[in-house]
Amino acid sequence: MLAMRIESHPLSIVCVMETLEVLRQDGIVTVTMNRPSKKNAANGTMWAELKQTFLEVGSNPDDRVMVLTGAGGEFCSGADLSSGDARRAETHALASMRNITEVCMSLARIPQPTIAKVRGVAVGAGCNMALICDLVVASDTARFSEIFAKRGLSLDFGGSWVLPRRVGMHRAKELALLAEIIGAQEAERIGLVNRVVADADIDAFVADWAKRLAAGPPIALAQSKRMLNNSSNVTLEQALEDEGAAQALNFGTKDTAEAMAAFLEKREPRFIGK
Repeated sequence: MLAMRIESHPLSIVCVMETLEVLRQDGIVTVTMNRPSKKNAANGTMWAELKQTFLEVGSNPDDRVMVLTGAGGEFCSGADLSSGDARRAETHALASMRNITEVCMSLARIPQPTIAKVRGVAVGAGCNMALICDLVVASDTARFSEIFAKRGLSLDFGGSWVLPRRVGMHRAKELALLAEIIGAQEAERIGLVNRVVADADIDAFVADWAKRLAAGPPIALAQSKRMLNNSSNVTLEQALEDEGAAQALNFGTKDTAEAMAAFLEKREPRFIGK
């Protein structure tokens, strides 16, 4: 069991771990990577804490949406290549990469909507961690890079999968092979991020999106997310069959009945995830 401290407040619960801070409030989980002196580079402890946290969020029906961000004005500078963990991993490279793979998959498998709130650097595995999230909101201070080639490495943390899906194959190759750092405006122009907002406004902007998602129908949102993630692996016919099965499930839930009643009564629906 990883070391942590739980703090309960009237309207929130804060879990303080060695490298993460996890805040739960009104169905919104905010996961803050907290190694600001290293620009939130991930060491062995952070990888373990991220995996544990992502698994917990994915299995907790009270968590409606997850926001992933970093402390100290930075998102994540990738794996901590200066740490003893990284040097030890050189002799156990495959086992080390399997561990990182498990972290990536635990993030990708979260059924709830996920938002990356990016300030400062998001490079290497940190860049791909943001891109694996469903939505990416960047501050105008944000900088992105698939820095791997400059470290003598190839893509990891899902970069080879997520990049072409975000920006297309040729643009993905440009980002991966040249390993350049791009600013927030360029990231928005090429479709790497959803929105760029002023640094002073990003907290309020993400809070609004998170609140709207947390108020949504959890079962229906999870099914839409699953089908979109799987869309490139199925034919149109298979997609239509999956949509039909999903809608049949939705019509059997209390949330869909509530949505229909709210529409007729001209009020906002109150979804409970059942």
